[in-house]
Amino acid sequence: MTSDAVDEALTRVHHEEWARVVAGLARRFRDLDLAEEAAAEAFAAAAERWPRDGVPPNPGGWLATTAARKAIDWLRREARRGPKHEAALMIHDDAPPPSSGPVDDDRLRLLFTCCHPALSLEARVALTLRLICGLTVAEIARAFLVQETAMARRITRAKAKIAAAHIPYRVPSSDDIRDRLGGVLAVVYLVFNEGYLASDGADMVRVDLSDEAIRLGRLLRTLLPDDGEVAGLLALMLFADARRAARVSRTGELVTLAEQDRGAWDRDLVAEAESLVQERIRAVAAGRDVAGRYQVQAAISSLHTAAPTAQDTDWSAVVALYTRLAVLDPSPVVRLNRAVAVAELDGPDVGLAEIDPLAGVLEGYHAFHVARAEMLRRLGRSGESQTAYDRAIALAGNPAERAHLTRRRDQLTG
Repeated sequence: MTSDAVDEALTRVHHEEWARVVAGLARRFRDLDLAEEAAAEAFAAAAERWPRDGVPPNPGGWLATTAARKAIDWLRREARRGPKHEAALMIHDDAPPPSSGPVDDDRLRLLFTCCHPALSLEARVALTLRLICGLTVAEIARAFLVQETAMARRITRAKAKIAAAHIPYRVPSSDDIRDRLGGVLAVVYLVFNEGYLASDGADMVRVDLSDEAIRLGRLLRTLLPDDGEVAGLLALMLFADARRAARVSRTGELVTLAEQDRGAWDRDLVAEAESLVQERIRAVAAGRDVAGRYQVQAAISSLHTAAPTAQDTDWSAVVALYTRLAVLDPSPVVRLNRAVAVAELDGPDVGLAEIDPLAGVLEGYHAFHVARAEMLRRLGRSGESQTAYDRAIALAGNPAERAHLTRRRDQLTG
């Protein structure tokens, strides 16, 4: 096997097996630090040995066995130094875990541990990217524009809190998994959104983050195939990611949905997302489920994607879905998005009348000012529109978005 083929195999196996190896070690040894270190050592050993010996027939099994041996070796060395490690060596368990929830999978246990509500949202994201996705601390720090040492401290504190608070390493029971699952999905969606439109920094799109979020969505879909919100979130991310190639111009400027070349969209991702949406529509119609917020958002994305042009969008259906979403999630941002759709259906004056009452709560949100600027522009109120563009540009953290807004503003006076 060529060195390139081995490198490709290592990359693929890291994506496929990292979470499984870390999760298995965490369940056996009840120590997240040990699980992370032993898994990293196993992958380092693979990088050293596979180019010489070849990729084993069962790479995941090889890595799990190697990591477990390294964990046991480490515990044996440390057992001489204190009772904590001696006890850890005694309790490690090779047996299959007892059933603790509706799905028995070590990766799902680890994901629910990383996303436990006792942790801050920032800690949940960092732990998930490190322990489930296998990103290095340096990669996570770069993604969220913080110092590597600060991110390392964040992860260390989160793991220490899990240990100190005795947060259980288990999947929630069937009775409370829906409540806890919402927190997990929120973490996945936050990671995706930061990759889809970076809130700061030079890059508009951070493909590594959006790809990891989709991979987490696919994992959750595999583990919880009957959950509608899991399917809805995965569909929502796939619809958005399908437009990746069309979202940035050659000059590095944001291209809005209405201006995008729809022929450049990834039709395979669109088809996969649409299949998930249709599955959920059938389930809701049959009374097997009630559509949650991610399913409704995915249905809205489906309508946008199905239209040959922005003008052909079924805006009446979009408004109806946003009305439904506002019942599930009565946030100002949802009301803003509904008002934008209303403006397309009933005119910018009607949309503006719905947007303006949100000024108090959304003054610091750049998309609020973007929406106002566009509606004022359509109404011929150029001076007010320019003021709104200026405020949006000042608040936007992404240079590609600022470039787009600057061009739109300058057209008013050009």
